[in-house]
Amino acid sequence: MAKRLEEYPVHLGRAGRAEVQPAFLGGMAWYDAYEARYREEWHDARLVSMFRFSEPWDSWEMHPAGDELIVCLSGRMTLHQQHENGETACIALQAGEYAINPPGTWHTADIDDTVTALFITGGAGTEHRPR
Repeated sequence: MAKRLEEYPVHLGRAGRAEVQPAFLGGMAWYDAYEARYREEWHDARLVSMFRFSEPWDSWEMHPAGDELIVCLSGRMTLHQQHENGETACIALQAGEYAINPPGTWHTADIDDTVTALFITGGAGTEHRPR
């Protein structure tokens, strides 16, 4: 049965497993429940999700346990990165282009019009801070 990635993220786990997740309803409670389901393999797992944005992100986030791949599927966005060594980067992405947030890199994004982006995230220990 076909699913929409915007509604049903996918967990990529050990031994190449791909598991459809419950409907994403927004908010941190969904992520907390996801982490609880996969606590034993949390550092080896990746979450595949897709989001549509029409406004700049209102916070920064950082994933200490693994890389995050961001693929711009439609529209244009500017990814802002603050690396652990103090360096900063602004990466303009348009449809078909991607960027990688290394572990420990704080990141946020500005959006031009409407953007759809795919995320493959090593999310263990993710932190947020206001923008």
